[in-house]
Amino acid sequence: MAINTHKLGMIVQKFVATTPEVQGAAVVTPDGLPLAASLPGSMDEERVSAMSAAMLSLGERIGKELLAGITDRIYVEGDEGFTILTSCGDEAVFLVLAGKEAKQGVLMLEIKRTVADVKPALL
Repeated sequence: MAINTHKLGMIVQKFVATTPEVQGAAVVTPDGLPLAASLPGSMDEERVSAMSAAMLSLGERIGKELLAGITDRIYVEGDEGFTILTSCGDEAVFLVLAGKEAKQGVLMLEIKRTVADVKPALL
């Protein structure tokens, strides 16, 4: 069965539209190819996807080298906000860009719910 990119796009757009302080999101392959994205206009989908894959690869290597086990989530925080990469299984990761005012507990819960919606669309 093929990946349902239309459904993925709808899931990502709904997540961005309904989750406070989220500026963008994308579903990306581990190779850095975008499957679905809703990003701010100034961001290049291909470039963001490639950077996400690089972050994932490095995060996984750090997890293995430092005996942290399998990497489930990568979190990068800056002074303007943060980026979260969450595993969607072997086929994809869910990238979220959020502003510094986002309530992290609510955001993590919404990410968890959205990943549960993304996984079936990947089958």
